[in-house]
Amino acid sequence: MVFKCQEDSFLKQFASKVVSCDPATLEWTPPGETSVKQLKGFNVICEDTILFPEGGGQPCDYGQLNGQPVRSVIRKGTEAVHFVESSTGYEEGSIVKQSVDWSRRLDHMQQHSGQHLITALFDREFKYDTVSWWLGSDASYIELDTTHLISRESLDTIERKANELIRDGRKVTVELVDPEIAVQFQDARAPRGLPKDHTGLARVVRIEDIESNMCCGTHVSNLSQLQCVKLLYAEKVKNSVYVHFVVGERVLRKLHEAFHREQQINLALKGGPAQHLDLIQKLQANLKSSAKAFQKLLKDVAISEAEKLENTPQPYPKYYCLHRKDGIEPDFINTFLRNAPENIFYFLTVSENSTNNGKGLMVLRGEEKEVQKFGAIFLELLQGKGNGRETNFQGKFSNGSKIPECNALLEKHFNGNKK
Repeated sequence: MVFKCQEDSFLKQFASKVVSCDPATLEWTPPGETSVKQLKGFNVICEDTILFPEGGGQPCDYGQLNGQPVRSVIRKGTEAVHFVESSTGYEEGSIVKQSVDWSRRLDHMQQHSGQHLITALFDREFKYDTVSWWLGSDASYIELDTTHLISRESLDTIERKANELIRDGRKVTVELVDPEIAVQFQDARAPRGLPKDHTGLARVVRIEDIESNMCCGTHVSNLSQLQCVKLLYAEKVKNSVYVHFVVGERVLRKLHEAFHREQQINLALKGGPAQHLDLIQKLQANLKSSAKAFQKLLKDVAISEAEKLENTPQPYPKYYCLHRKDGIEPDFINTFLRNAPENIFYFLTVSENSTNNGKGLMVLRGEEKEVQKFGAIFLELLQGKGNGRETNFQGKFSNGSKIPECNALLEKHFNGNKK
């Protein structure tokens, strides 16, 4: 069956008779969100519909039935099943008013028709066949049957030719053909063939003097309605190449995002786009110099801490703890231990100074039995992983908030009553 939305993709409202209405639930993720909601409502089948059911790589339309939100439309054979989020159903035989979410429909038409155009040009210019495509919420891509990564120059060629055809305003038409008559299909691409449950005539979308493609989706009627095409980038994925693109209103949205980001970078770098590269390189050089100076300063601090301990009146303490939150810098611990006195149990950590308790690195040095005992205990407390041999133990941890508890255990062991 060819639905009303496929006959006239620009129809925004339509009245149709209810064939059936059954209680149903739906797991639904709102646009722009990641959490799944459990909705209650009804599965409604009408005699016809202007709401496109998911298919051909194109997501379903959203809209309303008598003012109630339609959250999903799927095709089952010759029928379209609308999930309507509502507390009340619809009587069989009643007439309902359908309305389509036009901004979503226009976006899908632009991306889908744009995909047909891009696919045709890659085939014509480079003999690359499109084996699949994906209409994403932010950008879309086509999968090309090639192992050669496509250069920016080749992408620009396709983009330029696509936008020239858009300016020409080539017509886009839809024809119904009989799949049993081969001559009607002789110039049509049919990469996936007809669905197994398809009956009746098949739809072929034709772009004037460019291509014919068997497709069930909704499309523009003239390439000028695409506004423009932008090929973002190409990436190699296994034995094929994905070409990511945006069409129409999405190009304007991308431009707005890029300009807004540029303004933020201007403020951060205190310079315009022409200076960004020089300013970033200068910032990187300053950061490298600062990091080098910080490493030297941290090394001096480690030596100073070790000397301060060594100059402590003897007898030395039985254990010594030192914790730094200057970042995960193993050289600080290594430098300290090289200069610190022997015969002391050491519990040393370096970690990130962050609000999430900080990840870090710990080192234990001392008598073998004590090192192995407290190494295992501390890893469990600090949520870490590590190992040691003989008198040294080293590990990484993810919860530095438990370090005071580790210190308390050492105090009890070395200066309290041993059990």
